[in-house]
Amino acid sequence: MRALVVEDDHDLNRQLASALREAGYAVDTAFDGEEGHFLGDSEPYDAVVLDIGLPKLDGLSVLERWRRAGRTMPVLILTARDRWSDKVAGIDAGADDYVAKPFHIEEVLARLRALVRRAGGHATNELVCGPVSLDTRAGKVTVSGQPVKLTSHEYRLLAYLMHHRGRIVSRSEIIEHLYDQDFDRDSNTIEVFIGRLRKKLASDVIETVRGLGYRLADPA
Repeated sequence: MRALVVEDDHDLNRQLASALREAGYAVDTAFDGEEGHFLGDSEPYDAVVLDIGLPKLDGLSVLERWRRAGRTMPVLILTARDRWSDKVAGIDAGADDYVAKPFHIEEVLARLRALVRRAGGHATNELVCGPVSLDTRAGKVTVSGQPVKLTSHEYRLLAYLMHHRGRIVSRSEIIEHLYDQDFDRDSNTIEVFIGRLRKKLASDVIETVRGLGYRLADPA
């Protein structure tokens, strides 16, 4: 899963990005509205954290431009606690949720989990496919109730497949959602990660659809 953080406060930006990476996201960052708009308009994200008070281009304008261009990724806006009008304007501009400053990082993570979950049509934090279960809140994976240890990239790949269970996902789509902007992307590594996941999960839930990509499906 891949996220974008657009926040001009460098310390807060780093804190959010670090927390998201620890939670299993690939993260890109921007420190002004113009850069944030460009990234959100040109890269596919599973979620965006967007501050309203940005230099060069304010957050509401960024959000409105994304929505007019048909960008549908979930967006969580950051607002000032005493500006209720910003919250209303943000929702009207197309935001999916908001958090008022100052806030706890855990709240941002929880709200993002909910947004990503709803975007994928899932009702709970536990994603299940056959014997495989992934708890997005705890960041844990089990197979038939037994814990399985995954690397960060393996977890990110499985999480993306679990959120899109039953749909064929191409290698290029996986690459776009598995790595951040600066990562040296290589499509061959996807096959390596898929192979490792299959061994660790000891299950045939990951199907190869020849010429198209991969699909997560219940073996039953």
